[in-house]
Amino acid sequence: MQCHGHVSDPELVTAVSSCPCSAETTRATHAWRLAQLRVVKHATEHPLPKAAEYVLRALADGDSFEDPTDELCGLRARRYVDGDGEAWRITLLGRRYLLALDEPRYTSAVYVNTVDVPTRTAQVVVLGWHMEREVTVLADQLAAAAELELGELPGCYLEAKVNVGAADPDDLVLTRIQVPAPITEDYVAVRPVWLRDGGAR
Repeated sequence: MQCHGHVSDPELVTAVSSCPCSAETTRATHAWRLAQLRVVKHATEHPLPKAAEYVLRALADGDSFEDPTDELCGLRARRYVDGDGEAWRITLLGRRYLLALDEPRYTSAVYVNTVDVPTRTAQVVVLGWHMEREVTVLADQLAAAAELELGELPGCYLEAKVNVGAADPDDLVLTRIQVPAPITEDYVAVRPVWLRDGGAR
């Protein structure tokens, strides 16, 4: 999805590789969204060992630390830290990892409004975050989870784990996306009774 992946002339690949769209640090680009997704999934599904987390938190807080197991090398490979020797620094991805460890994530319904096929992005409404505001997400992420073509996504309801406490829509990261279980006739039949009696129990 990075710019150099759309260049057919090998001589131009090097030049296009420096495009900001190909940088994980350029907010709201495909590369940035993919990096956010990778980091959040890492934190929530396969987190770092405690020793590595300790080093990362120490860097984030500006505390001194010891690293007898050389966790910094692994953290640098993941681009969570940069530098060397006495000048190690936590990166934005490293801070995003720590935030993902700490922020609550909830299951929310997600409604797909539109899909822009040329840019491979989708405008969705994350109902657990806001009932009307649209959120831009990667359409391929939705299509793969729903096992649908991009053109079949508009009008679909999905479920996802979402950090609904985020203030900026670009900071919402959807994981564990799936097609919700169908509502059965029995559920539709009994739901009005529950509401009449003061809510579902």
